[in-house]
Amino acid sequence: MAKRDYYDILGVSRSASQEEIKKAYRQMALKYHPDRNPGNKEAEDQFKEAAEAYEVLSDQEKRRRYDQFGHEGMRGVHGRDFHDVNDIFSAFGDVFGGGFGGGIFDEVFGGSGRGRRSARSQHGTAGADLKVKLPLTLEEIATGIEKKIKVRKQKKCDVCNGSGAKSGTSTSSCPQCNGSGELRQVSRSMFGQFVNITTCPTCGGEGRIVREPCLNCHGEGRLPGETTIKVSVPAGVAEGNYIPLQGQGNAGQRGGPPGDLIVLIEEQPHQYFTRSGDDIIYDLNVSFPMAALGGEIEIPTLTGKAKLVIDAGTPAGRLLRMREKGISHLNGYNRGDQLVRINIWVPSKLTSKEKELLKQLGTNEHIVPNEEERHGHSKTLFGKMKDAFS
Repeated sequence: MAKRDYYDILGVSRSASQEEIKKAYRQMALKYHPDRNPGNKEAEDQFKEAAEAYEVLSDQEKRRRYDQFGHEGMRGVHGRDFHDVNDIFSAFGDVFGGGFGGGIFDEVFGGSGRGRRSARSQHGTAGADLKVKLPLTLEEIATGIEKKIKVRKQKKCDVCNGSGAKSGTSTSSCPQCNGSGELRQVSRSMFGQFVNITTCPTCGGEGRIVREPCLNCHGEGRLPGETTIKVSVPAGVAEGNYIPLQGQGNAGQRGGPPGDLIVLIEEQPHQYFTRSGDDIIYDLNVSFPMAALGGEIEIPTLTGKAKLVIDAGTPAGRLLRMREKGISHLNGYNRGDQLVRINIWVPSKLTSKEKELLKQLGTNEHIVPNEEERHGHSKTLFGKMKDAFS
């Protein structure tokens, strides 16, 4: 089934501001929240659909790609698939004010308390995201490629399997917060009751503590290391694009979830070509006789050498199009073109005989532009050569 337009899902215009998008999502999330619609599969699906739309439209880069390429442009870019509603609570708690410690979900739905708070009490601290730069040639970008990159990061301790506890022991519930990971302080005033929620300082919000630390990782559950990761780069990427690899970032502390690895695309300068969207431009220097008489010449392309026919009378500045010799469209089936820009090569060193021949040619009515041609936009470079040698 084709996906619906993200703007239609949230009921906003394509020019909507970030605040309008946030407000629209908040209203939809409250309307279709599972606790308000128990057992309603359709409402749950709409709840997840709204979260997917908000994840894209709330991010400036993802929104730009979606506006340009639609759903096709989102392949391999945004990584969350909200199959579990708890993932939505975890990802977008800040939209509803106060996160998951007394925010609007607790107010509206009687403290249903899903997401990060309960997850944090069962697992350690999440690992940080990492960013790496991946330089690519135009040849690699044109067709797509799989690359291997080495990444230095925090890896899960093999001795304790990431728990941070010494072999034969286990973690135990934090005695200060009783495993909740939070401390609540209730205060009363003439305006009512207020609850202040803070992270437990004893367990750092994890809800569990390590009594006998692993000797290998000293209770961290992770160690510095290096790993090799494969990255599938689609054809048509550009400078500044990025590829998120879920779970490939730093390992979390004491069993916490790993961070993500963000692969930033860097486009390397090319010896021959300049990129213009999915087209490439090649400047070709030809002699005046070749431009005047025409002929065939071999030139480089992104996939090797190719023959190019120069028509007789080709002027300087003309663009010759070699169809589908450019870069494949991102998430598409077509390719750009190679544009060959003709330049007339003017020699800087001439023998006496060559100068004499050029002077003789310079007197020919078919070589020298007439009065009308001389003042036109297509004045030939050979005319400039004649002026220089006369």
